[in-house]
Amino acid sequence: MSDLITVQGVVLSSMPVGEYDRRVVLLTRERGKIAAFAKGARRLNSPFMAASNPFVFGTFTLYEGRSSYNLNHVEITHHFTELAAEQPGVYYGYYFLELADYFGREGIDETDTMNLLYLTVKALLNPAIDNRLVRCIYELRLLTIQGLMPQLYACPSCGKEVPGDEDVWFSFAEHGVLDQACMHRVPDAKKISSRTLYTLRYIAAAPLTKLFTFTLREELLRELESVVTEYTRRNTDRRFRSLEILALMI
Repeated sequence: MSDLITVQGVVLSSMPVGEYDRRVVLLTRERGKIAAFAKGARRLNSPFMAASNPFVFGTFTLYEGRSSYNLNHVEITHHFTELAAEQPGVYYGYYFLELADYFGREGIDETDTMNLLYLTVKALLNPAIDNRLVRCIYELRLLTIQGLMPQLYACPSCGKEVPGDEDVWFSFAEHGVLDQACMHRVPDAKKISSRTLYTLRYIAAAPLTKLFTFTLREELLRELESVVTEYTRRNTDRRFRSLEILALMI
């Protein structure tokens, strides 16, 4: 057996392999997104049965085989089993895992994404926060972590500063908010309120621990959704199965 390595991570997905094993995809602080085999995880007495499920956060001890990692030991810190009873909240959760998997890469520090994912899953269990708002916050902040944040402070067309105390226009083609002079030159300019602009800026820049500390009125939430959902769609090129299921439930 090769030397053991220990990583902190979260299980993004799990699939059966063979008769008793599972293949898990982990997002880790130390090694980014990696895959590992949990041998015997589908046996009733396996120590990996609970640890190889999605939404499990913990410390994973691995050894590296010829072509893959293999689980040796897991210490679970959080497993969010109560999320399974939340409908449609659990499908929002699966979508958040899918999106983290989409952007995850091996060999990079995924601390920010892991922390965001942990706080987001916790927020799904908070009945005071609308799941649609949780989704908007997660999507925009994850895009910001990935370097795909829209231009929210200066017009991407002319570079002029965009004030935050008046209604503005958002362009998906230009990836940001436009000033008064440029809005007429961009076909897809969409008017948004100053309150929506403030919310977008807050989500992109606030400390992680402050992200899920507010709520929005329905009108403002719908406007925020119309921007963030479409912007996320245009910055990804995958059909997310969990979103398709979610669309049938809401």
